[in-house]
Amino acid sequence: MRNPERLDRIQVELRNNDWDFVICALPKNVLLLSGYWPVVGTGVAIASANGQVALLVPEDEEELAQGGWADEVQTFKPASLDQITTPEEAIREPLRELIGRSARQTLRIGFETGGTFEPASYAAMHGYGGAMQSLICEAFPGSALIPAGQVLADLGERKTEFEIQQLRVACEIAGTAFSQGSAQIRVGESELETAAHFRQPLSTSRAALGQLNRADGFAWCMSGANAALAAGAYARSRARRIEPQDLVLVHMNSYAGGYWTDVTRTYVIGKPDDRQQRMFDAISTARQAALGVIRPGAKAADVDKEARNVLKTRGFGPQFKHCTGHGVGFSAIDANAKPRLHPKSDDTLEVGMVFNVEPAIYFDGYGGIRHCDMVAVTDSGAEVLTTFQSCAADLAIGG
Repeated sequence: MRNPERLDRIQVELRNNDWDFVICALPKNVLLLSGYWPVVGTGVAIASANGQVALLVPEDEEELAQGGWADEVQTFKPASLDQITTPEEAIREPLRELIGRSARQTLRIGFETGGTFEPASYAAMHGYGGAMQSLICEAFPGSALIPAGQVLADLGERKTEFEIQQLRVACEIAGTAFSQGSAQIRVGESELETAAHFRQPLSTSRAALGQLNRADGFAWCMSGANAALAAGAYARSRARRIEPQDLVLVHMNSYAGGYWTDVTRTYVIGKPDDRQQRMFDAISTARQAALGVIRPGAKAADVDKEARNVLKTRGFGPQFKHCTGHGVGFSAIDANAKPRLHPKSDDTLEVGMVFNVEPAIYFDGYGGIRHCDMVAVTDSGAEVLTTFQSCAADLAIGG
C-alpha cells in the first residue's frame, strides 16, 4: 500500500524547512507520515530527508504496521517477565539506531508540539509528551529540535486521493450504520438503546470487516428537548425514552484504518408537524446553499455565510449556534481543524480538503435538527461523501 502523493508532500516540507528528520508519536501524525495508525500510542514514525520512512512499533503491532507504506518497520518489546520497561526505555536504543544512520553529526529534527485533538485508537493510549524531546536530545546532543506542530497540521489539511478513498470507506460504514440503525428506532426505547442500534454496524458491516478489523466508531442519540443540547461541545445519550413526534438526532464518528468521519442525521417520529417541516426545509436549503459555493479558491467564511444567511432569512438565525463546519479526516471533532467554515475564518478552500457541512437549528427546551455531511473539495466543486438519507422521506420514521 503506497501513497506517493503523501510521500512527495512530506519531502517538500522537509526540504523547505531544511530538516534531516521529522519524528512523530501521536497516532494521527504517525498515520500521516507512514499510513499506519498505532494501536496503543507507543508507535513512532520517522521521515527522513532522503525520502525514507521508518516505523518503530511494539512487537504485537508489526503485522498491522506492515500494512502502511513505511520502508522499514522495526519492533521493540515494551516489557517482559525479566524486567519492567517503560515505552520510553524500550524505544531509546532503536530510535538512536534509526536516526544515527545519518552522516551528519548535528541534525535538524522536527518534533511534535502544541495542543491537539487525538482520535481514540484503543481503550487507553500512551502519550510520550515531553519525554520524546528528552529522548532525542539525549541520543543526539547538539542537534537542533524544531517545533513541527504547524507543519504537520498543514500537511494534514489536504488529503491525497488515497486518503480520500479511505474516507469514502469510512463514510460507507457510516451509511450502513445509519440505514440499519434508523430502521430500528422505536417509540419507548431509550436514547442509550437507540444509539446502540447505530453503534453495532460500525464494526460488523461488510466494509468494516474489510479493514483488518480496524474499523469502528461512536454513535450518540439525543431526542426531544435533549436534541437541542447537541449544539454543545460533545454528544451524550441519556435514559430519556423516545416519544411520538420527537426529533431524534443521531451523531456518529466512524473510522476506517484511522481515517475518521463526522456525520449527523436527525429523524422525526411520525409525519413532521408544521414547525418541524419548516425547520427541515430550512436546513435542507442551507445545506444546498453551502454546497453551491464550495470550490477551489472559495473562502471558507463564505460557505458559512451562505448557510447562515438562509437560516436567518427563514427566521432561525439565533438558533444556529455554531460554525458551519471544520476539517475532518485525521481528526474527528476538532473545531479548529482547517478549513474552518466559520464567520471569522481566513481559510481558503483547496483541492483535497475534507470537512463537514453541518447547518443546524436548536430550540432550547424543544429540540434540534442538524444535518452533517462529509465533503471533499474537487477541481469541479464539492463531492459529498455522505449522500445517504438526505431527503425528507428518509428522515421520517413511521410517517
